[in-house]
Amino acid sequence: MTAIHIEPVPRCGPGVILAFVCDRTGLDAKHVGKIAFIGRGATVEIDPAKAAAAVKALDGAELNGRPVRVRFAGKADFTKPDHFSRLSQLLDLEAAAEEAEARQRAKDGTDRGDGTTLTALHLREAEFGLGGRLLLTFSRTNRAERLPPNRLGPGSPVVLSQTKVQRGLTLRGVVFDRQWTTIGVAVEPPDDELPDAAVWRLDLSADEVSRLRQQDALRRASAADGDRLAELRAVLLGEREPEFVPAPTPRPPPPPGEGEPDNQGLAPLATFRRPSGTPGDGSRGAAADGSQGRQPLAHSSGLNPPQLDAIAFALSAKDIAVVHGPPGTGKTTTVAELIRQAVARGDRVLACAASNHAVDNLLEKLLRLDLRPVRLGHPARVDPDLRERALDILAEKHPDARQARKVAKEAFARFRQADKWTKARPEPGEKAALRREARELLAEARKLEVLAIERILDDARVVCATLTGLDSELLGRRRYDLAVIDEAGQATEPACWLPLLRADKLVLAGDHCQLPPTVVSPEAAGKGLAVSLMERVVGLSGDRVARRLTVQYRMHAAIMGFPSAEFYDHELVADESVIGHRLCDLPGVRAEPLTESPVRFIDTAGASYDEELEEDTESRFNRQEAALAVKKVRGLLDAGVMQYQIAVITPYRAQVRLLRDLLADVPGVEVDSVDGFQGREEEAVVISLVRSNPEGAIGFLADTRRTNVALTRARRAVLVVGDSATLANDPFYARLLTYCEGIGAYSSVWEETD
Repeated sequence: MTAIHIEPVPRCGPGVILAFVCDRTGLDAKHVGKIAFIGRGATVEIDPAKAAAAVKALDGAELNGRPVRVRFAGKADFTKPDHFSRLSQLLDLEAAAEEAEARQRAKDGTDRGDGTTLTALHLREAEFGLGGRLLLTFSRTNRAERLPPNRLGPGSPVVLSQTKVQRGLTLRGVVFDRQWTTIGVAVEPPDDELPDAAVWRLDLSADEVSRLRQQDALRRASAADGDRLAELRAVLLGEREPEFVPAPTPRPPPPPGEGEPDNQGLAPLATFRRPSGTPGDGSRGAAADGSQGRQPLAHSSGLNPPQLDAIAFALSAKDIAVVHGPPGTGKTTTVAELIRQAVARGDRVLACAASNHAVDNLLEKLLRLDLRPVRLGHPARVDPDLRERALDILAEKHPDARQARKVAKEAFARFRQADKWTKARPEPGEKAALRREARELLAEARKLEVLAIERILDDARVVCATLTGLDSELLGRRRYDLAVIDEAGQATEPACWLPLLRADKLVLAGDHCQLPPTVVSPEAAGKGLAVSLMERVVGLSGDRVARRLTVQYRMHAAIMGFPSAEFYDHELVADESVIGHRLCDLPGVRAEPLTESPVRFIDTAGASYDEELEEDTESRFNRQEAALAVKKVRGLLDAGVMQYQIAVITPYRAQVRLLRDLLADVPGVEVDSVDGFQGREEEAVVISLVRSNPEGAIGFLADTRRTNVALTRARRAVLVVGDSATLANDPFYARLLTYCEGIGAYSSVWEETD
């Protein structure tokens, strides 16, 4: 028998669950085995031949008036063992690696250091907010005492547990605020009052729900038969050619203030309206009309021909399309316009990305186009400036939710009355009756909240969410004409199958020539989990499914030249607004060699700038190279470049720590790893490559996509410090050195006198 899990289920017996399964699936009871209740859910054994159809029929169906989420539980055979079972095994490897890493962090860093645990916490405040959740604020006994360094930042999933008692209360929640002396956690309101004078601890929690959702998506994709998911699977596995129809005529944007009506009764977000002259994500100083010398296109809002071509191509796809957006080419702006065009022709769109930051970036651009997306996910994980579009916040403003809050307050008043008697002793059974009434009121309040959410989602033309934030319990049986995954090159493939469960067409947007998905397990990465669906599809189908954006609005032409040749087939073109801009063109910056040169490589070969190994982390650093990089940063500052216009990037965390220490007196200069700077840009970038050894070993610098990211963060100037004797053993870095020599941007450390 194959086990499926149904959640949430009401308090009931096995007969209710059996009737629900049989009624919704048409199965005879003989095809259903054991039924076990686990937490808020129930696990049901189903005939293996009927399991896939049962999950499809039950997921999103209503049980006692509330939609349920249904997934496979435990292990089972896949019908596509060569692909989906392999991805499932890689997910298990990744989960094991994450768990081991969490155990190590807990062991190495408690609340006395940089860890994932805080102990000896006391509850200071409790109030409702963030979509009806209970907001709990904790501090030390001495409220003025600072909390120790920790990794529990806003958006972190945590487990909150009561200590110093045998059976204390345990709650799951999300950090919504962290200050020097306090930390705030948003939780679902518990059925009982929180104990007074309790001592609590917080632990970073593994996101087990995300893993289960991905495993479920893989299983459904494997088992799909005769439906749209099966057709898309055939295309994505190369078993069927993708199909296209004639490209539609682009629709003009609505006049200002006449965008999609806001079904939640909110005022138009005029502050998010897209300004003119913003053709790309990072464009600055564009012409007032956004044309920048190109033929004006009235329907394009300043988009360039490659962007318009990519949009038309994506709209013409019946199955899948890829929008390949190299650095600075306005990929997310293009994706937002694609979504607007799709909505204008009547489509419902699921807009996703791997991270909350990427989803928020896309959400902001959609708001600028006067769309009214609904943002799924915990409000604590949403940018505060965009939080009013979060589903929970929208629901909170709904009339049904206002009534729900009144009922919930009455429920908690009953709980308090049951626990605190100030005068006469209660009659026997009176406390139990009050608690029972309180629970019934809470159930009524939750039904009203669910009704508000259902109405908002029914009206939404665009829903934004992280890939693993697509919750079947919320979305029910809703389907979408188009699913768009932004920053698809950074998403693991299992996560990308989640929107495919409920969409008729897929558009992947990103750049597989930049950093791949982050994978903790080296074994899982080596066996393919670090290969994104976008990278695999482009490798499988190439130009048949992809269109590349080629006009970039970020980099000086000399900065662009080497990445364009190495990664983008020499196709990138610098827009005239950036083609020759330099640091010395900025207000208040003096013209001198350091500010006049857009590219500079300083070679440390022969200077004994040897790398070192950090014992605790086995990360690498280079003291002399760090000192030289800092010297150049200070030179830029002396020339008039502002602190916030300079970034220092290095591939190694140990070098990041060293550079931050050396620049501690210049707080405005940002120092980060390559991973930390992906998707961002700065006027001047100083890069420290670190590696310098007699063996010529370059470690993970051999993944040249990291260097592509580092080089393309710069707008007006990039300065690279590295050892050619070590780096030139790799052909890529040999070509980088040759390129710098060819444009007069190479110098030896022995020539550095400033």
